[in-house]
Amino acid sequence: MGNHVNLVKLCVGAEKVEDLTAWQNMRRGLTGLPNPRHVTRMWPKREAELLDGGSLYWVFKGLILARQRILHLDEVIGQDGIRRCALVLDPQVVRTESQPRRAFQGWRYLSPEDAPRDLKEGTDPNQDPLPAKLASALADIGIR
Repeated sequence: MGNHVNLVKLCVGAEKVEDLTAWQNMRRGLTGLPNPRHVTRMWPKREAELLDGGSLYWVFKGLILARQRILHLDEVIGQDGIRRCALVLDPQVVRTESQPRRAFQGWRYLSPEDAPRDLKEGTDPNQDPLPAKLASALADIGIR
């Protein structure tokens, strides 16, 4: 992977990672598409960097908990005639260390240095060693 950049987005309507995977599986069953897609209003200006190994990091109830690799971007024209961007994602949802994130609209860029690490295989995702408040305080001073 070269000089990539990531996106971070609130996972609206989902309280946990399993909600996201269930919804994506249901949508893929309805559409017949092999990969999950997330349609967004704005087309990322840093497209080349996203496609150089970037992921979409999902925020659940104030915490980044998972990511999906961005495979490519597709143009989608809505029923209203407006051009939108479909982020075509790898179906594999990778759990990450939890990282506090305040609410925001749309999506934001996330540098690889600021992204939470993937959880090691076999790690219990429900057992974060630090309480959310402490993790947030550490993140605010740049330690976690």
